Amino acid sequence: MNLLSVDRLTKSFGDKILFENLSFGLNKGDKTAIIAGNGSGKTTLLNIISSKDSSDSGNVTIRQGIKIGFLEQNPILATELSVAEMIKQSGLEVHKIINEYEKLLEAPESENKQKALSDATAKMDHYDAWNFETRINQILSRFEITDTSQKISLLSGGQVKRVAMALVLINAPDVLILDEPTNHLDIEMIEWLERFLVQSNTTLLMVTHDRYFLDRVCNHIIELNDGKLYHHKGNYSYFLEKRMEREEVFQKDISKAGKLMKKELEWMRRSPKARTTKSKSRISSFYETEAKAKSGKVRDELELNVKMTRIGGKILEMKKVRMKYDDLTILDGFDYTFKKKERVGIVGKNGTGKSTFLKLVTNEIEPDSGKINIGDTIVYGYYTQSGIKLKDNQRVIDVLREIADVIILNDKTKLSASQLLQQFMFPVSMHRNMVSKLSGGEKRRLYLLTILMKNPNFLILDEPTNDLDLLTLNKLEDFLLSFAGCLIVVSHDRYFLDKLCDHLFIFEGNGKIKDYNGSYSEFRYHQKLEEKKAKEKEAALKSADNKKQKESKEKTKLSFNEKREYEQIEKDIELLEKEKEELELVLNNPDAEFEKIQTASTRLGEVMELIDTKSNRWLELSQFI
Repeated sequence: MNLLSVDRLTKSFGDKILFENLSFGLNKGDKTAIIAGNGSGKTTLLNIISSKDSSDSGNVTIRQGIKIGFLEQNPILATELSVAEMIKQSGLEVHKIINEYEKLLEAPESENKQKALSDATAKMDHYDAWNFETRINQILSRFEITDTSQKISLLSGGQVKRVAMALVLINAPDVLILDEPTNHLDIEMIEWLERFLVQSNTTLLMVTHDRYFLDRVCNHIIELNDGKLYHHKGNYSYFLEKRMEREEVFQKDISKAGKLMKKELEWMRRSPKARTTKSKSRISSFYETEAKAKSGKVRDELELNVKMTRIGGKILEMKKVRMKYDDLTILDGFDYTFKKKERVGIVGKNGTGKSTFLKLVTNEIEPDSGKINIGDTIVYGYYTQSGIKLKDNQRVIDVLREIADVIILNDKTKLSASQLLQQFMFPVSMHRNMVSKLSGGEKRRLYLLTILMKNPNFLILDEPTNDLDLLTLNKLEDFLLSFAGCLIVVSHDRYFLDKLCDHLFIFEGNGKIKDYNGSYSEFRYHQKLEEKKAKEKEAALKSADNKKQKESKEKTKLSFNEKREYEQIEKDIELLEKEKEELELVLNNPDAEFEKIQTASTRLGEVMELIDTKSNRWLELSQFI
């Protein structure tokens, strides 16, 4: 029996059907991802399953006793509460179970006590309540939530997401529903979450655009495509392989149907009278063939070959740039000269100054000291995390017309605002829609289009993958691979970085920036090797120290040879101390020859080192006298 079953779910938004008669189930231990385009209703589906929304028809069945944990894409927490108060509220059920168990332990013996204690123990097991406080501290520490007295209202969007994630994981749900869990997490946190979910027995249902995350965590992909549901029992790589095979077969069938339809169309135009059963059958078959041939409509694709403004010899120079915010050092004497076709990825923990760096590059803010020289021909295209403030009551097409009515492509072709929208997967039916009707991903896609319309030759993308579906990401990557200008990308999407960037700035904090030539995966590989060596060295030192301590504890007296060594060391130290005094007299003699002073100085250093070594050994042996 499934832990959770979805049966014939249907949901509409206005006059658009998001999904219809959707059915699937989740078994224990399944790690399932839903893949579909923006505006297809993925988030709505998760909201319905977690009871945050209702469907037009169909049912969601959850097995009795199963605990659901839901992380929304943009979680809303009670702003008037502190983090500690949120944690206390979130764990109320577990605290109640722990209190009941402890009361039963203290209760006097009775006929019902053992049965009640057995039930309470089962609940403690189910909710993993034995180590609840430890689990809370571990998870809070992992998500860098250190000050639990802070009010939710004072937290940034990324901090709110991390608190919400921690609150969901703390309760150890049986089924975990995650909507874009990697948004606003830095790469180290994403990698920890990846390992946590792989090792956990928790059943998982999620929507994410993070392809490495999909590939390493999921064993089941559900694809929503043109209202149909496809199941792929495997990870993201397997899904890509099977979808490609399916589409190749589909295109062959469409081609055959198209050829057959042409022949049948000639026959139909001769106006056969549908008097015989044979004629009726052939006419019916024609309409079926026509429907199949027309079902192979050309799929919307991003064609981002916009014309780029010519780039000159001087691009961007940063000389001895320093920047601080209060006690936080962002840059400390940073030097770099950008070259043509530079492709730099920027990674680092949240709060190390990555976004501030971009603002310095674009002259949005001034550095405390140093120089930033920008070439005269440079035209920035700056895609920020926050995006532009689109007006909800503005029509989609008017957003573009405010920038330009037409855009010129590389081949000098002119595209109107309407044509450009279609290239960006906005069908004509959406052009006059209000911005308020767009999904989060569609709004970000529209924002990206407004950036590229300005013909930049230096693109700066701050977390561009958030809220974009996989199709948009693939097409954006294709464009960026052929983009002839400079590129700076701040992203937590490792796949995106690996595909586009061959050079990294690693923000380590406190103004330290590591310049690394290579991909992100190469950097992490070498970093993990260094971490492994450091751990092995630490373990070896600890083992040697433990061995030494053990030997010291086991030792109760000196051997015959050690006694002789002890006595000899006392004599040696006495002789060395005398020699030291004599050497110091030579050094303090103003009439001494230079060569004698030089020899005495060298020997004095040797004598002092010998005294230290022998004194340490004398102390080591003296504890057994």
